[in-house]
Amino acid sequence: MERGLYFFMPFYNQEEIEKARQVDLFTYLQTCEPQELVHVSGNVYCTREHDSLRISNGKWCWFSHGIGGYSALDYLVKVKGCSFMEAMEAVIGRAAIQPPSRAPAPKEKKPKHLLLPPPAPDNRAMLQYLAGRGIDQEILDYCVQTGRIYESRNKGHGNVVFVGFDKDGKARFGCLRGIGEARFHGDVSGSDKHYSFALPACVENPAVHLCECAIDVMSYATLCKLDGIDWRRHNLLSLAGIYQPKKKIEESKLPAALTRFLEDHPHVKTLYLHLDNDGPARLAAKAILAAIPEGYEMKNRPPPQGKDVNDFLCHRLGIPIRSAKGKELER
Repeated sequence: MERGLYFFMPFYNQEEIEKARQVDLFTYLQTCEPQELVHVSGNVYCTREHDSLRISNGKWCWFSHGIGGYSALDYLVKVKGCSFMEAMEAVIGRAAIQPPSRAPAPKEKKPKHLLLPPPAPDNRAMLQYLAGRGIDQEILDYCVQTGRIYESRNKGHGNVVFVGFDKDGKARFGCLRGIGEARFHGDVSGSDKHYSFALPACVENPAVHLCECAIDVMSYATLCKLDGIDWRRHNLLSLAGIYQPKKKIEESKLPAALTRFLEDHPHVKTLYLHLDNDGPARLAAKAILAAIPEGYEMKNRPPPQGKDVNDFLCHRLGIPIRSAKGKELER
């Protein structure tokens, strides 16, 4: 560095950072990069650079990459690859941007607007992928017919979309699982984990079986069928990912999906845990046991072999099990 030449890193206080976080992506693009906004329909927009990045109701989701957010800062960091300081400079340092009059969405308890991706012309790649994971055809047919799974495609990238419904049959949750070479995962913009993917019993059943993800739920249903058990008579629920307990186990709360399920099904009093065979899952099981109210019985039933329920199913069917690294990316 030449003597006498100095570079200064801009500094932003907490008030400025909070102000920047209130600027949603639509407002930012409309003010600073209007040429990037492309109207799709209604109140849905995309960007000229990425037509799979949809903007609606103050949120955005880049479906082909399984990521999303609320603020312009999120977009600049996650999509444009800016550092946090560069993103702050873009939002605060350019022409004054008035934040939206509404409060930041994450701080308000407003009903979430689920932004599901459009379906592909057919489900062939998805069905081939799930069948390759050992899922029984009857279960695949049921999930397709009830709208619980479908295939989405964008620029050659195929995804399984898993959908969760509330008790009135309204879609409230969605998550993507890549089925191509570049696998990724992510929840759809507006997803509410209280209504995660589930296969509810067709009759009143006093028990619920809990798995970490949707593929494990479908795998457990397949295992039931292999054992001559009617899977449709059992409640099967995904926790939508590994449950993260509090540092102090006794302060942990029940997973959101389980809380809602028990509220909607007061007759259910027995919980079967079929979580992964790893440290985080064992810790999650302890936390759920500590948080479960009196009057409920919990039984820990991890898969007898393999990392998770799908690994166990694949082993039982003689299907090659995917590497731990690949499995991690898919979740």
